[in-house]
Amino acid sequence: MSFTPARGGADRSYDLVLQSLLQSDSLPFSDALTSEQIEQAFVAEGVSFGDAGCEANEALSEHLGTVYTMGVTLWAMLSQALLTDVQRSCRSAVQRVAVYYALLGVDVSSKNTGAYCRARAKVTEGVVRRLAKGVAERCEAAVPSEWLWKGFRPRLIDGTTFSMPDTEENQAEYPQSKTQAEGLGFPILRAVAVTSLVTGMVLDLATGPYAGKETGETALFRSLFGIFRRGDLAVFDRYYAGWFMLALLQELGVEFVTLLHQFREANFSQGRRLGQGDHVVAWPKPAKPQWLDHETYDRLPAELEIRELQVSVDIPGFRSESLVVITSLCNHRVYSRRDVAALYRRRWLVELELRDIKSTMQLDVLRRKTPAAVRQELWTGLLAYNLVRQSMLQSALSGECSAHELSFAASLQMLANTWVLAAIPPTQTGGGRESLVALRVQNGHAQRVANRPGRVEPRAVKRRPAPIALLTELRDTARAKLIAGTGT
Repeated sequence: MSFTPARGGADRSYDLVLQSLLQSDSLPFSDALTSEQIEQAFVAEGVSFGDAGCEANEALSEHLGTVYTMGVTLWAMLSQALLTDVQRSCRSAVQRVAVYYALLGVDVSSKNTGAYCRARAKVTEGVVRRLAKGVAERCEAAVPSEWLWKGFRPRLIDGTTFSMPDTEENQAEYPQSKTQAEGLGFPILRAVAVTSLVTGMVLDLATGPYAGKETGETALFRSLFGIFRRGDLAVFDRYYAGWFMLALLQELGVEFVTLLHQFREANFSQGRRLGQGDHVVAWPKPAKPQWLDHETYDRLPAELEIRELQVSVDIPGFRSESLVVITSLCNHRVYSRRDVAALYRRRWLVELELRDIKSTMQLDVLRRKTPAAVRQELWTGLLAYNLVRQSMLQSALSGECSAHELSFAASLQMLANTWVLAAIPPTQTGGGRESLVALRVQNGHAQRVANRPGRVEPRAVKRRPAPIALLTELRDTARAKLIAGTGT
């Protein structure tokens, strides 16, 4: 991809990403991602394209480090994550890069995707993961104290899966479901995410195969314990509520709110009574599970003090009439039953956040053909997701509301629609950039989601899908039958 530099040359700094994100030093949370932090992430991961603007690295192409600097490459990668459908292709990303340079007066004479794909391959999973987690951590540290829950920063935990192209490399690391015949399924990546109830951002994510030893959601959750700090509050569903999971969290100084595990029953006639359907009981330590080492088992206490609360659900259409919420917050005068039950109900927000990632951003089916590239694509998507949430936090403060009241889709659309135009340096746009920043903030807090507590909807759709048969044999076999006139 040859190009002819305009007078003064093109802007090849990391500021390009921040310009497209419509950030301003006058906005809160604007230091969640800076040019210095982006550069530090590349340095920390040992990623280098060679000196920008100098002779290119022959192993890549003569244009790596000229057209595709690290900043431009990351900018193009984020554009693929923010946009969907045909706009997510490499060809579309290359065209956006060409449009950006054209607006700067730089002629990009070739639109071949090879140089961009080679540059993108140089950006490791570690770079985008480091940036995504950094944005979440810095925004979390800067939120107003009134957004916290009784002084806690609640962390929501949930699991999900992602699909990817059916290549040999992907199948080797992320095998398809065993219920599907070979060649008819797709590789499946299992993931467990920790998100912030305050910011809605992904704090960390663990991934692994869909099946195999120590690949379940509980094992992945334990691998994320390093991000928790003493005084954190973990909120999760009953699947993670085993005795040892709760004990290990308490050993870290982490409080929890969850549902009673399905294999346990609550007896409110026992324990220390705190009120109607509210008591504290002692759970004795069970036998050592196979995955736990003897040293850790011996170190854990002989029993756990658990508060159990009976919560009635009287909303028509909901499945359960009564639930037992359990927590380590045993002071019922500070943490009332109503407050704890309401907090657990907000656990549902993590389901909506994963829906935003998988459905709104269309990351449920990843596109890359090797495991490392799949993980890089996923973490690039999570970085884009956290940056959209950063925009929502700024709009929430401006609109004096909670970020969860705002529409993620509307904030995503605003950034996607202005991505290339906003990339132009402020010196070339005059006062137009300030107007775009103000429009982005105002659009964010103007587009609010409806408050519909207890909403009930059938899990069914009215519009019928196209009547296309499912492939039940290898594609080569089905194609051969068609050619022979014996297939349908």
